[in-house]
Amino acid sequence: MLETLNVTRMAGAMAEHASRRMELVAKNVAQSATPGYKATDLPEFSEVYQDSAPGGMRATRPGHFTSAGTVMTEVPRPSTGGASPNGNTVSLEEEMVKSVMIRKDHNMAMAVYGNARDILRASLGRK
Repeated sequence: MLETLNVTRMAGAMAEHASRRMELVAKNVAQSATPGYKATDLPEFSEVYQDSAPGGMRATRPGHFTSAGTVMTEVPRPSTGGASPNGNTVSLEEEMVKSVMIRKDHNMAMAVYGNARDILRASLGRK
């Protein structure tokens, strides 16, 4: 039932996006000493969500197809920042700041989902 509400669907998509971004941040941190490694990141959720046409078909996973028959996925893009002398573009400070922001986004998505659940429970007369 919760999956059919737009607010819970958006909160779920936001939590999934935060999870994918955190995977990339973890990968960047793990590769911070690898010569020539290029840091990657996903666009902010607001950019991705605004790019999708309202009411149109939206691919939320790599297996979903759009009306044109192509698979839409969020493609990691190179992070901005200068390279160190060994060619690595990972900045541990930037990655830590990103991880805090991603956690905030995930917590907000879970709060929205939990509040929607509580409202539905209250409307059904349950606690």
